[in-house]
Amino acid sequence: MKSYDLVIIGSGSGGLTAAYTAIGFGKKVLVVDKSLPGGECTWSGCIPSKALINEAKRVYHAKEVVGDFDYDTTEAMTAVHQVIQNVYAGESVEKLQEDGIEFLSGYARFVSPYEIEVDNERIKGKRFIIATGSSPLKPPIPGLHDINHLDNESLFKLDKLPESMIILGGGAIGVEMAQAMNRLGVKVDLVEMADRILFREEESHSLRLQKILIKEGVRIHVGSKAINMFEKDGQVTLEYEQKEVKHQVTSDDLLVAIGRKANINDLGLEAAGVLFDNRQIMVNKYMATSQKHIYAVGDVASPYMFSHMANVQGIQAVQNAVLPFNRKVKDKHIAWTTFSEPELARAGMTEQEAREKYGDKIRVYTFEFNHLDRAMTKGKTDEGVKIVLDQKGKVLGASILADRAGEMISEIQLLKTMNLNFSKLVSVIHPYPTYGEVFNKIAKKVAVDNLLQNPVVKIFRK
Repeated sequence: MKSYDLVIIGSGSGGLTAAYTAIGFGKKVLVVDKSLPGGECTWSGCIPSKALINEAKRVYHAKEVVGDFDYDTTEAMTAVHQVIQNVYAGESVEKLQEDGIEFLSGYARFVSPYEIEVDNERIKGKRFIIATGSSPLKPPIPGLHDINHLDNESLFKLDKLPESMIILGGGAIGVEMAQAMNRLGVKVDLVEMADRILFREEESHSLRLQKILIKEGVRIHVGSKAINMFEKDGQVTLEYEQKEVKHQVTSDDLLVAIGRKANINDLGLEAAGVLFDNRQIMVNKYMATSQKHIYAVGDVASPYMFSHMANVQGIQAVQNAVLPFNRKVKDKHIAWTTFSEPELARAGMTEQEAREKYGDKIRVYTFEFNHLDRAMTKGKTDEGVKIVLDQKGKVLGASILADRAGEMISEIQLLKTMNLNFSKLVSVIHPYPTYGEVFNKIAKKVAVDNLLQNPVVKIFRK
């Protein structure tokens, strides 16, 4: 029976990061996965979706210059498939083995707390990390399982996009794909049960983005509950209820994008003595399960289903597994981005969340980018930033709707993570003209408000 210092089940973001961290400590590592290395991010998530978004931007802005033209979406999907292969080249089985990581293809299942079985082969490990990720959630809507439909795992295997599509779900995946495919010439109907798309984001910004998508041609049906689906003559029909009135929308295909579920089935967790519920594997702040030598990271164990969170957890889990002391995984400071155009990035609380927790003891700053020189060079823009601070000027949350908002949010993340006052950015010289300059402008207002709250200043003002 083969034995390893660390056995990792799953080769997505969390699993591969953990593997490379472990060999850095000189450990003998085995990675087991039923599929090729790379996981959801490489094959059906971050990488292909951004490749499709980039191709859609190229086509959309070309049409702005030269006018409408016919476009074969085979070209877009070919570009997507090429990007996937380019990324995979850096994490292929051959590359892992070259770097000292053993890879075994197959379904892994615990048969005891220290053993797994992969296609009838028993393997022993001193430590384990479960990083099996998540898969598309399928809602219990009548007719869904009787019709052919797409999810993110099957979408990017297409060689050509359909002429029309219904997208069920107005979260990040649904919004990104709705805009991208609409720009590539696909007629898109987006159906969302909440009263707005991206309902967990800052309300004013999600509503702005919703208007932008509608203006571009996406047909958005919010406040709409899907109640039935059926297929006839190669067309998919979705029946939905909106304000107690039933409607129908028919299209060539259906993309289900309403969320993710952790991959915890058929892992033999009971045999390993690992506790789990109906959603995820239960872990502590050190990413350890109920068995101290078995860890779980990424979507399978985290409420934050982001690749960057899986990376952090993978590194920390390995360190906790091999070092004589444990460090907690800090998930208080999380940021994420919806890669629409403009992008919508968020860190921490929305204004509503902050008010629910702190009442009126917060300070809110907004800035419209049509007053920012760099944004004005593009002409009229509907972009902006909202910063939510506590009474002392520390960051509680931020939302940015702008080009490259995903990069911009990192500056706010730094302040929030390091517990710095927002006014500190007054002394930071931002290049001109850039979008980042907005933070310097807001910081000046924060600095003045900080000063006005000083007890001595209040006395002099009186």
